[in-house]
Amino acid sequence: MTLAPTLATHSLPSLKAAFGRALLLAWVGSFLIAPPAVHAQGGSVKPGINDKFLSEALDVKEWTGKFEGESRQIYSHRKAIVDALKLEDKQRVADVGAGTGFFSELLSGAVGDNGQVWALEISPKFVEHLKQRFDKAGLENIEVVENTDRTTGLAESSIDLAFICDVYHHFEYPDAILNNLKYVLRGHGSLVVVDFHREAGKSEDWVLEHVRASQDVFRKEIESAGFVFVEEVKIEGLDDNYIMRFRNR
Repeated sequence: MTLAPTLATHSLPSLKAAFGRALLLAWVGSFLIAPPAVHAQGGSVKPGINDKFLSEALDVKEWTGKFEGESRQIYSHRKAIVDALKLEDKQRVADVGAGTGFFSELLSGAVGDNGQVWALEISPKFVEHLKQRFDKAGLENIEVVENTDRTTGLAESSIDLAFICDVYHHFEYPDAILNNLKYVLRGHGSLVVVDFHREAGKSEDWVLEHVRASQDVFRKEIESAGFVFVEEVKIEGLDDNYIMRFRNR
């Protein structure tokens, strides 16, 4: 009977050579298998934060009323916010967490017919609403994308600006989505985050409960992902929210 080879049947030099080749193949294979956007990610920072938006019972009409009311500062200052982005004709923009779509419409006008807007949403109900809204408005430079809570679904180096308004605190996996945004942003593309001031003793109770962290914490998370802080944009009358602009390295 012939036994299968064991460790003892090989010389030490041949084992070292075989082991070296295996390491080299594994190293090369890691680049072929995993795209640059894939990284080891941390766990959920706030489990269930988006459950209500993923539900089949979501009432789009109800949320449209909440999102598009003049008492909501983000909505009442929507034009000033888009103006502050300083978009140019032909630019390509991702509205991350487009919701009911009012910002996507304004972004569409800002980049012109030769520009492109991707309205990203993880909520199936909002995705359906967005498609109907833009079709009805005849906005051909907006494409609706049903993305995930970890990825944008966009191609590498495909956008000039990622716009994230009242959405960053809804990122359940911020490490993952930020790494993917670096992948899809061109060169020194911009990342703009609009979110709520969260300050104990100043912010309303619902903000303290709903928004998981302060502006400083969010800024550190974004910088840790490799983005460079550029400026904080101020808009008169926009007191509930801050605007931070970052640059992709």
